[in-house]
Amino acid sequence: MTTSAESRTCLFNTAELNAVLDRMASQAMALLPGHSPVAVIGILRRGAPLADLLTQRMVSAHGLQPPLRLDLSVKRYADDLTLLHPDTLLTEQAQHAALDLKGYTLLLVDDVFYTGHSILKVLPYLLKKNPVAIRVVCLADRCTASLPVHADVVGVHLAIAPADILECHVPPYEADFKIELVKPARTP
Repeated sequence: MTTSAESRTCLFNTAELNAVLDRMASQAMALLPGHSPVAVIGILRRGAPLADLLTQRMVSAHGLQPPLRLDLSVKRYADDLTLLHPDTLLTEQAQHAALDLKGYTLLLVDDVFYTGHSILKVLPYLLKKNPVAIRVVCLADRCTASLPVHADVVGVHLAIAPADILECHVPPYEADFKIELVKPARTP
């Protein structure tokens, strides 16, 4: 029995993703009311540095007052789509327990929108913090949501085969900012 090696294809390089982020920042700004404070919340891991990149663009290119920046630890799948937790795990950090976001518009940022489980887990948690609105932002949407949630701002829509893996490489976790399509090794 022979196995083939996994194949990798770079779908978007750094320059292309920088242009995507510029567009995403413009779209996110259009969703923000001018009168309410803003909090940008990254979903750890790669959603956090993406939230930083998006925030920098909204501040420098669009004049947004520096928003509150938070991160949430939410986990269901590993990067290779292995199910880690049957029920999506949200770990509240101690400093968030008493956080009141009354009147805030929240931008929730993640790297890949897959089934919607992570977003659906986070929404009730954030609603308890009393925001005026919650907007979801993702770099890549796999177009496979199985729950009634969606992203308001999507960098790229990538309808890929269910067994294939979409890897968002985001510094500081990886050296280069890029999106790769990984086709796992298959046994003939």
